[in-house]
Amino acid sequence: MASVRIALVLLLASSAVMGAALSIENESLRVTADASARTLRLTHRASGRDFLIAPLPGGVTNLSRLPSPAHPVFGRGQGLAWDAPDGSGADLMVFGGLPFALLQPRLRHTGAEPRVVRQIEVLSARLEWGAEPSALKSFGTGGLLAVDKNPGSYTWLAVVEPASRRGMVCAWLTQERGSGVLFTPLGDQQVGLQARLDYGRLRLEPDTTEPLETLALGWFDDARFGLEAWAEAVARVHRVRLPPQPTGYCTWYSRPHGGASDEKSLATLVSFAATNLAPFGFSVVQIDDGWQAGVSTNGPRRDFSQARPGGPYPSGMKAAADQIKAHGLVPGLWFMPFAGTSYDPAFRDHQDWFVKRPDGSPYETAWGGTCLDMTHPGARDWLAANARRMARDWGYQYFKMDGLWTGTATRQQYINAGFKDDGMGDAVFHDPRKTNLEACRDGLRLVRQAAGSNVFFLGCCAPQNMRSYAAAIGLVDAMRIGPDNGPAWKSLLRGPTFDSRHYFLHGRVWYNDPDPVYARTDLPLHHARLIASWVAVSGQLNLSSEWLPGLPPERLEILKRTMPAHGRLARPLDLFENDPPRVWVLADTNPPAAAHRLVLGLFNWTDAELPLDLPSDRLGLDAALEHAVFDYWLDAPLPSFTGRLTLRVPAQSCRVLALRPHTGRPCVLSTSRHVTQGMLDLAGEAWDATRSTLRGRSRLVANDPCELRILRSRQPGAARVTLAPEDERAGTRYSLEEKDGLIRLRLLAPRSGEVGWVVSFGT
Repeated sequence: MASVRIALVLLLASSAVMGAALSIENESLRVTADASARTLRLTHRASGRDFLIAPLPGGVTNLSRLPSPAHPVFGRGQGLAWDAPDGSGADLMVFGGLPFALLQPRLRHTGAEPRVVRQIEVLSARLEWGAEPSALKSFGTGGLLAVDKNPGSYTWLAVVEPASRRGMVCAWLTQERGSGVLFTPLGDQQVGLQARLDYGRLRLEPDTTEPLETLALGWFDDARFGLEAWAEAVARVHRVRLPPQPTGYCTWYSRPHGGASDEKSLATLVSFAATNLAPFGFSVVQIDDGWQAGVSTNGPRRDFSQARPGGPYPSGMKAAADQIKAHGLVPGLWFMPFAGTSYDPAFRDHQDWFVKRPDGSPYETAWGGTCLDMTHPGARDWLAANARRMARDWGYQYFKMDGLWTGTATRQQYINAGFKDDGMGDAVFHDPRKTNLEACRDGLRLVRQAAGSNVFFLGCCAPQNMRSYAAAIGLVDAMRIGPDNGPAWKSLLRGPTFDSRHYFLHGRVWYNDPDPVYARTDLPLHHARLIASWVAVSGQLNLSSEWLPGLPPERLEILKRTMPAHGRLARPLDLFENDPPRVWVLADTNPPAAAHRLVLGLFNWTDAELPLDLPSDRLGLDAALEHAVFDYWLDAPLPSFTGRLTLRVPAQSCRVLALRPHTGRPCVLSTSRHVTQGMLDLAGEAWDATRSTLRGRSRLVANDPCELRILRSRQPGAARVTLAPEDERAGTRYSLEEKDGLIRLRLLAPRSGEVGWVVSFGT
C-alpha cells in the first residue's frame, strides 16, 4: 500500500497557456491560476485580500477553463481544470451563492494490476495574513489552539484572528470514502495549510480514474458565519432533513436505577414523567446498556437479538416499549450496531462475519469487541434483522447507536478530538473494494432502511474514534459530539467544551448531543442551573439521567424551565477567545427590528468570579438605544444600559438575561415559562397606541403559573387586564401587580394551549 501526494504544489505548473493567468469568481471569491508566476491564488473579493497561495512548480500538461461546470446541488458555476502526465488532476470550481471554492482531485491509475492507496495529500499551501502567527488561532475538532499546537483537525478547520473573528475556513464537503484531516504547519513565520485524505485501503483498478472527496475553501469577515455556511452546504449535499428535536431521559446515569434500569423502575419513572414533564415537552425514554444478551470480557454484551435471560426485562423488550408508548412517550433503545463478540456462542458459526487483521484473526478493539464486516452479506443480514426487530417488532422509535467507530474497523482512541494516527488500513474487509468509511456508511444506511422512517437515529460517540464523525454525516439525526459526562464539575464541563466547538453543526447536519443534564440534590444548585441553562440556551439535545420521581420540586423545576428546545440559531460570542465560550447570544427575529428580543446566556466555567464588559454592537444591538434587562434565575430586573453591558457572574455559575430596547411603548421583557423568556411561549404581542393597549397570546401549560414581565416604558395610567372571552369561560385566571418597575401579569389555565390577553392603560 502507498501514500500518494497529489497536492496542488505538484498538480499545477507550466500549462499549455504559459504566461497566461486564468481566473474564476463568484460573489465571494476570485481564484487565479497564474502559470507564469507559478501560483494559485484565492482572493476574498470584498476586501481584496489574498488569503491562500499555493506554489506551482511543475508536472501539469494542461491548464484550462471548465465550460460552465454543473453541480447537482449548487447549479452551474465557473471552474478551472488541470491534468498531470499520468491523467491525475483536479477541478477547482466556484458557484453563485456558495462562499467557497470547491477543489475536487482525481487520481488516475494506469498500471496493469490493482493498486491500493492508504492516504493522499490533496493540498499544501500557505495562508496570507499580514499578521504574526502568534496573533492567530487554529480552531478545529481539537479545540482552540495556537497554530503550531494544532495536532490536526478532522473534517473542518478554521484559522482565525480572535480579536476580529476574521478567518479562513477549510473543510471537507464530502467524505463518502475518505476521512479528511487538516493541518496548520508553521515554518519561517508563515502559517501553512495541509489537507489530506485517509482512505485506509483505496483500491484502484487498472486503467481507471477515481474522483476523490471535495474540499471547500473560503475567507470570512466572521469565521463563525463561514463554519455555519459550510455546515449548511454539507446539509444540502447530503439532503439532510432532520426530524423534530426530542427531549427526554436516558437510564444510564440515573441513581439508583441506572444502566438499563428495570421493568418495575421503568414503569414508575414513565408514569411520573408522562404526568409531570410531558406537558413541558418531555417526549423520549431511552433504555441504555444492560438489557441485551451475550457474553463478553471486553466491554458490553453484544447479542442484540434478544433480551438477556434473567436480566432487567424478563417480560421482553417489546413489553418495555409498549409500556412507554402507553403513556404517550417515545421508547428508545441503546445498542452497538457494528460490534460483535467472535467468541460468543451466538457468533460461533459466523466467524466470516467479522473484519479481519492481515493474519486472519478477527479485528478486535478495546471495549468495542470484534467488528462486524459491513461488506459481508451475512453480517449485513444479521444487522438488518436486529434493526428491523427493534423498530418494527418491538416498537422502538429512537435508536442510540454506540461504538460507531467499530463500523470503520479502526482503533478505539477514546478520548479522540484532535488528530491521532490510528493506522487506518490495517483492517481487511470481505469486499476489498470498500474503504473503512464506505463500509461504515453502508452499515448506517442499512440500519435506517431496516428500521424505517419513523425512527430517530442518535450516533454515539465521535471521540471514541473521530473517523466515525465523518462516516455518520448525513446518516444520523443526532450525534454525541463529546465523551461521557457526569455530575462532578470536571465531567460536567465536557458537554459545553466539546459541543461548543461544533455548535454550527447543530440543527443543520445533526443535533449535537452533549450527554445528559443533571438536577440531583447532591449537585450544587448553581451547577444544575448552569448545565441545564447552557443546554437550553445553546439549543443542544436535552436529555436528563436522574431518578425523576425522587427529585424535589425545586430541582424538577429546573428541568421544566429548560425544555423543550427552542429551535432557533444560538451563537457563542467568544468562540475564538475562550474554550469553552462564555457568552451565548440567542436572538428572536420574529418581532419587528425595533422590538428585537435577545437572550444572553452568560456562563462562568472558572473557579473565580467573572467580570464581563459587553459592548452593545458586539451583541448585535443598537448602541444608541437603552436596553432593559431581566435576570431569569434571579427573578429580577437589572439596571438598564446604553452602549455596553457590564456585570459579574459568580464562579461556576450562570446568568440568563432577557434584553429588549426601551422604545417608548410597553412590551413583554421576560416570561417565567422557559429560560428563553418568551421565545417559546409568547405567540405574539402588539401595541395599539390609539387604544393604549398591549395585546398578546401566550402558550400555557395546564395548571402551571406563567408570569409575564411587562415594561411599562413610561406609559401613564393604571394597568388593567382582560382575557379572551373563550379563555375566561374555560376557567383561565390572572393576577396583576407592579413590582421592581415592571408589570407582572400571572396567568393560570386549566388546560394547555394558547391564551389571549390584553393589558390596557388609562385613568
